[in-house]
Amino acid sequence: MDARAWDERYAASDLVWSREPNQFVAAELADLTPGTAVDLAAGEGRNAIWLASRGWSATAVDFSQVALDKGARLAEDLDVTWVCADATRWQPPAPVDLVVMAYFQVPAEDRRRAVRGAFMMLRPGGTLLLVAHDSTNIAEGTGGPQDPTVLMTAEDVLADLDGLEVEVVRAERVAREVRSADPSRHEHGGDERRTAWDCLVRVVRR
Repeated sequence: MDARAWDERYAASDLVWSREPNQFVAAELADLTPGTAVDLAAGEGRNAIWLASRGWSATAVDFSQVALDKGARLAEDLDVTWVCADATRWQPPAPVDLVVMAYFQVPAEDRRRAVRGAFMMLRPGGTLLLVAHDSTNIAEGTGGPQDPTVLMTAEDVLADLDGLEVEVVRAERVAREVRSADPSRHEHGGDERRTAWDCLVRVVRR
């Protein structure tokens, strides 16, 4: 992971990601009662901002200060705390109700540390939601990282949580429709619709 490279990427454009929350984050979490939330590897904070707009007290954690500064401008007066830190190791001062990990694509050892750390942030009854580019996306989908070492399956994530008090709500591969002009696919022009494959894991701490 290279914070400087991500700083440069975030500085080079208005927004690297969209202003809207990830579609799976919005769908899975819309009905949760607001409380305290952490958005790990938050980037420009689109998911943290969405949560705060729905009454959550959110903390956005990322190692790019440039991204966090952009997010803070977008959030305006919403209840979001911006923390520049290594999201694989950072811990909040007190347990939280929700942790979101959206497209946190790192090698398996870093992922395992981050996933277990995220789960341990939760109070009993708290929710961890992870959405990531699935390992099958290279061969069967479109866009996303082309390095298989940073991809994962729902089964990989559940294995990361082995030995912890986990209630599995949902763990599966999910389809996401993208257009050929979608910036996350690093392509330009056109409106061709294609399917990207993600993994989605939603668990509760017992």
